Amino acid sequence: MDLGKLFIVLGIIFLVIGIIWTFIGKLPGDIQFKVGNVSFYFPIVTSIIISILLTLIFAIIGRFR
Repeated sequence: MDLGKLFIVLGIIFLVIGIIWTFIGKLPGDIQFKVGNVSFYFPIVTSIIISILLTLIFAIIGRFR
């Protein structure tokens, strides 16, 4: 597979993830506290999913190098 085609496929994957993420908002498991005027939001599940996806993407890119 050509590197250009790989970037096109990755771009389409990111586009789909972005569209889904827009409609879902936050994932279950993300931590959110709101006390008075102070709010705290830590997207732990989202961070784990992004980490897994980036690991897979870089592993795929590494195989083509």
